[in-house]
Amino acid sequence: MAKTPDVFEYNESSIKSLDWREHIRLRPGMYIGKLGDGSAKDDGIYVLVKEVVDNCIDEHMMGYGKNIDITITDSKVTVRDYGRGIPLGKVVDVVSKINTGAKYDSGAFQKSVGLNGVGTKAVNALSNYFKVQAFRDGQTKLAEFKKGVLTADPKPGKSDEKNGTLVVFEPDNAMFKNYHFIPEYLDDLMWNYAFLNAGLVINYNGNKFFSKEGLLDLLRQKTEPEELRYPIIHFKGNDIEVALTHGNQYGEEYYSFVNGQNTTQGGTHLAAFREGVVKAVRDYYKKDFDAADIRASIIGAIAIRVQEPVFESQTKTKLGSISTSPEGGVTIKNFVGEFVSKELEIYLHKNPIIAEALLKRIMQSERERKEIAGIKKLANERAKKANLHNRKLRDCRFHLDEKHEKGQDSMIFITEGDSASGSITKSRNVEIQAVFSLRGKPLNCYGLTKKVVYENEEFNLLQHALNIEDGMDGLRYDKVIIATDADVDGMHIRLLLMTFFLQFFPDLVKAGHVFILETPLFRVRNKKETIYCYSEEEKQAAVKKLGSKPEITRFKGLGEISPDEFGKFIGENIRLQPVLLHKDSHLQKVLEFYMGKNTPNRQEFIIGNLRIELDKVENTKEEEIVEES
Repeated sequence: MAKTPDVFEYNESSIKSLDWREHIRLRPGMYIGKLGDGSAKDDGIYVLVKEVVDNCIDEHMMGYGKNIDITITDSKVTVRDYGRGIPLGKVVDVVSKINTGAKYDSGAFQKSVGLNGVGTKAVNALSNYFKVQAFRDGQTKLAEFKKGVLTADPKPGKSDEKNGTLVVFEPDNAMFKNYHFIPEYLDDLMWNYAFLNAGLVINYNGNKFFSKEGLLDLLRQKTEPEELRYPIIHFKGNDIEVALTHGNQYGEEYYSFVNGQNTTQGGTHLAAFREGVVKAVRDYYKKDFDAADIRASIIGAIAIRVQEPVFESQTKTKLGSISTSPEGGVTIKNFVGEFVSKELEIYLHKNPIIAEALLKRIMQSERERKEIAGIKKLANERAKKANLHNRKLRDCRFHLDEKHEKGQDSMIFITEGDSASGSITKSRNVEIQAVFSLRGKPLNCYGLTKKVVYENEEFNLLQHALNIEDGMDGLRYDKVIIATDADVDGMHIRLLLMTFFLQFFPDLVKAGHVFILETPLFRVRNKKETIYCYSEEEKQAAVKKLGSKPEITRFKGLGEISPDEFGKFIGENIRLQPVLLHKDSHLQKVLEFYMGKNTPNRQEFIIGNLRIELDKVENTKEEEIVEES
């Protein structure tokens, strides 16, 4: 009798060797984090852009090139710097051979972002088309690739172009399905580069991005002067720059950077910055204030430059704890903490008026905390009991705050009513997708104090489900997704939820964690094919494609979509619309306009826009009648 082969047998044939290109395409998460479709600011297509621009920034940091030209269309990215240019003999190697690059030579790049020499190789391997061209001392060399494979033998030639490097790439649409660049994310990226490199000019899609005063300019852009309790404090040292102020919003808001990299998940330097602020305040006022009262409503930014930083992943969003500064092996924690506490205390001694304003803000936070202490305790006890049998929450297995790779993709759907919750609950991925069910329309909390979060059972349970009571550090889900019907009631609930987040947890929105779930409005099908359409335009295209009078179904609510169908809309092809705050938006004015007392201006706005939407609806109805007849 023949022996049944053991599918789990481990022998020589089990060992596989992949070349650099195959490995990157097989395990892209190791190099660029998640793939995504561009709806989240840390999706892979933005990492590809960063990897290329980071190299230009590194050249600028070394003193070469004051301008970078960037053009980004729907599918193509073009980046041209005016640095030294890649040495012509290594043009192919630096974008196609792992462990090849100048970043290993600490003399060539002292404090660069990319230290492992992998970045442009990942961009090359994950692009349908990739071109690199170096210009150096009147000579040039160009190489072109397709998915990491060299398509033609590069030959050197003469050029009258300025020294530097040109990179053009088109992300692979087979890897990044349905991808699209969101302009606001790219604008933020370019502004961050400008703020961190004072004097650098970035020409992006015809717009100039330039900063004269670094992090001071950053906080000026992110705040409204009338909402600040005192002018922005700004100081710089060797390899460190800090800016901070206090506003009137709830929570803490930080922007942190290492060697020009936006560390969106913080890390050692940000923790040290927060501790340094607390120490300076306590030392100056000679009073042991609660750390939460000192940091309540703070808006801060910190940027440091270190040799060979240790990040917790290739995407470099969190600085590890073992990095050291160049100051003779001093830890990052001590380097940052001592600088911030010392400089801030000196500043407060020199500026007693600002010190007085800061004290008033701290005392106000202390009063507010004590006022809600009693109800907060009762509310937390109720939430603890509810969590044992919380019918509102259908949780998932892995969470963002846990050290597990799957937790990075976790999401929670906030739904209205049992029917919609039921469809999502039955079709969701239980490992990474949770569901929180609303009872009905939540309270309009605009203008109310945080006391309402504890008094309102639904808000309190939602706050505990997200684990954001004490800040974003404990956030349990990477994406908080509002999933409501696309009707008047659904839109109202959507507005009420966004008001809740913007009023009490604005940093959740500003950090890019809040999204709107897009579900199809129409299903167009014949006997051979079914197409789901998210707009009138997509419906018309589907009708044209299928021809001969296909069946058209209009989805009026999430509850009408069967669980089997719903699974297709929340899987790998999920469509999400991020909730974004435009850099020119005044948060309190926006909330007041939409959610405050009814005003003639708002009435005019609603009536004007309603007429447009009604016209669309009437046109749609007429077209459906014609199609049915």
